[in-house]
Amino acid sequence: MHVKRHTQALLMVALLGAVTFSSYGRAEVPDAPRQADLRHLLKQDCGSCHGTRLTGGLGTPLTTTALAGKPREGLIATVLHGRPGTAMPPWQGLLNEAEAAWLIDQLMQGTALP
Repeated sequence: MHVKRHTQALLMVALLGAVTFSSYGRAEVPDAPRQADLRHLLKQDCGSCHGTRLTGGLGTPLTTTALAGKPREGLIATVLHGRPGTAMPPWQGLLNEAEAAWLIDQLMQGTALP
């Protein structure tokens, strides 16, 4: 009986994780004023560590080449939750999932900065 409950608990955790990560794919696009805010945040706040052109500094580069091959969901999770033990803070207090997904999409497409 104990094994069955343990298996059910593991299944629930896996399903919750799948729902969380799949929600990143269905993110709504922020409106134009919020997109401008997000670009400003990217240049000023993210740029303070990743470089004003996002080519690296204290933080890693955020160029299309540097992000190529990295899973989108993992990048979104990094933006939202940060990277413990590094200078990368969690941004979930200032960004929702849709906004983080939009920023990652812009970075991966090379359209983040003018």
